[in-house]
Amino acid sequence: MSRIITALIVLPVLIASILISWLAPLFVALAFASMSFGLYEFLLLARRRGIKADVVIGYVGAAALFTVFYFDRPQETSLLLLLLVLPALTIAALASAMLRGAPFENMIASVGATLLGVMYIAFLGGHLVAVRTGFEQQRAAHLLSFFFLVIMGSDTGAYYTGRAIGRHKLAPKISPGKTWEGAVGGMAASLLMAVVAHYWFFQELPLKFALPLAAVMNVLGVLGDLTESALKRGAGAKDAAQILPGHGGLLDRLDSLLFNAPLIYYFGRLYFG
Repeated sequence: MSRIITALIVLPVLIASILISWLAPLFVALAFASMSFGLYEFLLLARRRGIKADVVIGYVGAAALFTVFYFDRPQETSLLLLLLVLPALTIAALASAMLRGAPFENMIASVGATLLGVMYIAFLGGHLVAVRTGFEQQRAAHLLSFFFLVIMGSDTGAYYTGRAIGRHKLAPKISPGKTWEGAVGGMAASLLMAVVAHYWFFQELPLKFALPLAAVMNVLGVLGDLTESALKRGAGAKDAAQILPGHGGLLDRLDSLLFNAPLIYYFGRLYFG
């Protein structure tokens, strides 16, 4: 029940921030808050394994990447800034770990966790901000609506199909609750949502492109979900955190979105120009 209540509170705000042009800053704020908490949860998972990532460097690097994606237009400027931010982040993480001094035997793990957290959360997720701010309002609204409709449909289809008829484990060593039946149900739901999106609001994206895009999004979503499950299993945690009632932590909700965010952004750039 708490899962449904949380969704009923969050979804209207998210939908409004996508569809209403002057609420674009609200979408950016939601993305910033989600990624900030997601990075915090990732660093907590690392700490559970005795890996002390550099929190300051992590958040500074994440903020820098987030800013680049926010000012996505013009695209060439964003690419140049990314090429500056990523080396600077790597150098800063290495230098900070070295200057802290001890213990040097943990330096590789510490720097690795810092960089991975920033790239996994801020770099991948930041592409959604670039979609919202880097396209004109209607195109951004269509891309993001398609994105969330397909992913949420996939997650819902997989969850309820798996609960109803799931028998064969998909990846028992990583996530025992996931089944092949659920995966098939999620794929069917994602394709159905792509059809709904096409006929509802996204006629400019033909089904011959919408359906393959939804299928790839489904596969990436499953991989993202399993990756986050593997991270939690490696840290000995059931959920990344308990921030969202009925949903676990923010990272538990972002897992399938993070792997798909670059896909929807670059698809939009290549297809619509």
